[in-house]
Amino acid sequence: MTSGRWLTGWRLTTVRLLALAAVVAITVFIFAIRDQVQRLGAYGYPGIFLLSILANATVILPAPGVAITFAMGAIFNPLGVALAAGSGATLGELTGYLAGFSGQGVAERTRLYQRLEAWTRRYGGWVILLLAFIPNPFFDLAGAAAGALRMPLRKFLLWVWIGKFLKMLAFAYAGAASNDWVTRLLG
Repeated sequence: MTSGRWLTGWRLTTVRLLALAAVVAITVFIFAIRDQVQRLGAYGYPGIFLLSILANATVILPAPGVAITFAMGAIFNPLGVALAAGSGATLGELTGYLAGFSGQGVAERTRLYQRLEAWTRRYGGWVILLLAFIPNPFFDLAGAAAGALRMPLRKFLLWVWIGKFLKMLAFAYAGAASNDWVTRLLG
C-alpha cells in the first residue's frame, strides 16, 4: 500500500464517522457551555476578532476558531460575527505565510506541501480561497506555499479573507439556526 492511499476502505469510513461524532460533540458541548460562551460574548465583536486571530495564528496545531464562530452566531448577528471572525482569521493566517516567506519551512520536503505549492503556483489565489473556505488543518501549509512563492501580501490577504469570511458566515448562520433546534432537542 502506498503512503498516499492509506485513507481508503474502513479507514475512510472510520475517519468520516469520527468527523461526524466530533461535529455532534461540539454542538452538544457548545450548548452545554452556552452560559460561558455568553460571557465571552460580553466582549462583542472585538472579542470575536481577537479570539479568531489567536485560533488561526497556531501553525499546524488546530484551534477551535470555527466552534467559537458557531457559538457566537447563536448570540450575535451572524453577519457581524462572520466579518469579525473572518477578518481575525485572515490576520492570524499571516503566521503560515511568514513561515513560508522566511524560507525556513520544515514542511517543504513533504509531499503535501509540494502539491500545495504546485497548485498555488498554477492557480494562485483560487487555491488560497478554496483552502481558506474548507475547514482543514492544512491551510498553514498553503499559506507557507504562498509565502515561499512570494505571492504579494495584499493578494494573499484578499483571497484568504474572502475564503475565511465565507466559511465563518456559514458557521455563524449554522450556529444561529442550531440555537432553536438544540434547545428543542435537549430542552
